[in-house]
Amino acid sequence: MRYIADLHLHSKYSRSCSQALTLENIDKWCQRKGINIVGTADFTHPPWFSDIKKLLHEAEPGLYTIEGGKTRFIISTEISCIYSQGGKTRRVHICLLLPSIASAQMIIEDFNKRGFNLKSDGRPIIGMSAKKLAEVVLGIEPRALVIPAHIWTPWFAVFGSKSGFDSLEECFEELTPQIYAVETGISSDPPMNWRLSALDRVTLLSNSDAHSLEKLGREANVFEIEEKNLSYNEIYRIISKKDKNKFLYTVEFFPEEGRYHFDGHGDCQFSCAPENCPEICPVCGKKLILGTFHRVNELADRKDVDKSSFIGYKSLIPLQEIIADTYGVGKSSKRVQKMYHEMTDKRNEFEILIDLNEIEIKDLSNAEIAKAIINVRLGRVDLIPGYDGIYGKISIKKDTFQPEQAKLL
Repeated sequence: MRYIADLHLHSKYSRSCSQALTLENIDKWCQRKGINIVGTADFTHPPWFSDIKKLLHEAEPGLYTIEGGKTRFIISTEISCIYSQGGKTRRVHICLLLPSIASAQMIIEDFNKRGFNLKSDGRPIIGMSAKKLAEVVLGIEPRALVIPAHIWTPWFAVFGSKSGFDSLEECFEELTPQIYAVETGISSDPPMNWRLSALDRVTLLSNSDAHSLEKLGREANVFEIEEKNLSYNEIYRIISKKDKNKFLYTVEFFPEEGRYHFDGHGDCQFSCAPENCPEICPVCGKKLILGTFHRVNELADRKDVDKSSFIGYKSLIPLQEIIADTYGVGKSSKRVQKMYHEMTDKRNEFEILIDLNEIEIKDLSNAEIAKAIINVRLGRVDLIPGYDGIYGKISIKKDTFQPEQAKLL
């Protein structure tokens, strides 16, 4: 059975996040989206952890449901490690996945003993190195997954241009073999990461890092799991063993749409591709923020790879954005919201984006939206890359395509 998993998101207690991000609402929106497994997020935050303990009940080993809900929750959080190493200030975000609420409780108790302020933010800032965090967490729970988050983001990532490292080994040292996966982030896609042979060992994950309900599932992971085997341990096994037979593919943003794909200065409205990048901003004279594409080029050791040896991916655009592009209006408009809810009341978003054919989509909406979804599947989009915190602009080609082009993925 196919399971779609979004393992990194946030709660209403994380900074700059929607107050609508409650466990009940996350469950409802996951059903609308077609997400089967979702992270709880933010388990270190005291009121949120209280909700986790009160509202979630174990459905399968290590997977939880809310009363009356269908979505499986997996215990998760993101930690912000800010520390000094090698003469530089390092800012590395780490995702944690755990097999039980009990494991989370022990980690919280350890963090409290160390004096970390867990009340300040759903994603707490701790003065501990990424390596030390891995050591502590794995010492408490050997089945935890310690996953560097959005690894190319300039400011808060293991390979970030402003505060990161040039290798996982530089960051995690002798614990590197226990880092089984990394999260690629929305400003990069698998082919960019395939260019680093150093990442061949790890599993590439994609998650939404959602700060609102609408952004759930904008990136995700798709597993094939027999219903009788559904459990945290099976998900742990698939990820840690990089099981290509059970890890079917990731769902991806077009990376150009991400906020840090190109180099540039948001305040100056200046951006450029790495090959055309000046040392300083021609507008303000300060150093540019180097984006993910630039950083990949710096660290990559190959250009061409045999993609058949890697876990696959599908580049999609969220349904609300497709409808908005079709109508030529903002995605928050009443017209877009009405059509989105009418469509997803009948079939979930991932079924619409991945599974249904053009006629079936047309029956849910109209011919223009159906054509737009097929064009997205074919990669028929125009892109203006994002940079320095500014999302890229994406538009779907409006002209028709030949029937033989329409390979419904």
